[in-house]
Amino acid sequence: MATKQIPYKIYLSEEEIPRYWYNVKAHMKNEHPPFLNPATMKPCTKEELCQVFCEECVDQELNEKDEKIEIPEGIRDFYKMFRPSPLIRAYYLEKLLDTPAEIYYKFEGNNTSGSHKLNSAAAQAYYAKKQGLKSITTETGAGQWGTALAMASAFYGLHLDVYMVKVSAEQKPHRKEVIRTYGANVIPSPSDTTEAGRKILREFPGTGGSLGCAISEAVEKAVTSDSCRYVLGSVLDHVLLHQSIIGMESKIAMDKYGVKPDIIIGCMGGGSNFGGLIAPFMGDKLDGKNDIDFIGVEPASCPSVTRGKYVYDFCDSAKITPLAKMYTLGCGFMPSASHAGGLRYHGMSPVVSQLCHDGYLRAVSAEQTKVFDAAVMFAKCEGILPAPESSHAIRVAIDEALKCKAEGKKKTILFGLTGTGYFDMAAYKQYNDGTMSDYIPTDADLQKGFESIPKCPANEGLI
Repeated sequence: MATKQIPYKIYLSEEEIPRYWYNVKAHMKNEHPPFLNPATMKPCTKEELCQVFCEECVDQELNEKDEKIEIPEGIRDFYKMFRPSPLIRAYYLEKLLDTPAEIYYKFEGNNTSGSHKLNSAAAQAYYAKKQGLKSITTETGAGQWGTALAMASAFYGLHLDVYMVKVSAEQKPHRKEVIRTYGANVIPSPSDTTEAGRKILREFPGTGGSLGCAISEAVEKAVTSDSCRYVLGSVLDHVLLHQSIIGMESKIAMDKYGVKPDIIIGCMGGGSNFGGLIAPFMGDKLDGKNDIDFIGVEPASCPSVTRGKYVYDFCDSAKITPLAKMYTLGCGFMPSASHAGGLRYHGMSPVVSQLCHDGYLRAVSAEQTKVFDAAVMFAKCEGILPAPESSHAIRVAIDEALKCKAEGKKKTILFGLTGTGYFDMAAYKQYNDGTMSDYIPTDADLQKGFESIPKCPANEGLI
């Protein structure tokens, strides 16, 4: 129970910005299986990973022992421009729902990128600069990650090439212009600028692309360019680690007022923002200190956890990245052109996948129209227009609050509001016009993706 009157917004001071990231892997009962080199089917070595990623990011990727990993001052100084972010009590949403539940949300949209993505963008750009690199490459779905990394690259003096999922580039031309304003080069993906892109265009003519496609192109560009590395916006352990600052700040703010969450909810695409939000709370659960219900929400149109397989798969569509053990729809799965562009990824974070497989969290899916119903309700009572991705968490937070009302139970709900929706007006227009529809893949649709899962010894008996 809370011991103090809780304000609408709980702000931390600059001095309370965490000085370390929280490595939930140090508490996991089962470490997730290692990445595999697709050529040898043996665990990837540090040297192999360093050919693609920044060296310090690889060290963090492979660190399974240290709970606390220090945030360098050069990154904390960057964080001070937009952190700490507020933890907000959703009093008006509670009143509208007439629920006994207490609802809180951690708002990550109070920076120019409009999302949580800047937390890892700043870290990875810093490490690239420290390593002496001249340029980096990346992919972006909805555009938040591309925007964030463009900001960080400009700050640290790096050239950036962004492969943006083609359908998102078409739906969100203004997001593309923000990225270009910060000096980055934007290439709609799949493109004819890489062999991976050309191959995908031959196999899927007219495709709107996917995050898997864009990753393929960005990785190819990085490994064929001098003084360049690839920088990923989600999925990998070190990205989830950087996003743990969300959970750290949330826990500090809630502890100040004696608030103990019963349910924590986040949207899931690649899994880094959800994993970052739950990290310190999950660490306590793994140590037997709480029994929080962790819920990850994904789109029904791209249900990698709720309908996927827990197997080794490529992280990209062109099959040039290492194999990761994760929930996946198959690297060849082409998601529909939904408006939650940042959640249109075929796989899920190995950390989140392992925790889900072990029963420490659960996944649910939500249809697009129901997600936008929740987004509009939230915007009207809380005054923030949420991103389609974040609105998946809002949808389930509302559902859980209504369940509390029906059962007459008071529970404390925390969800992550990871970004704003001001570049998503095409989606809101479609919703307002009544032309938005829901696409849910059939079992036959999913089977096409499953057929792209590699038939390797590590997957024997699992496909």
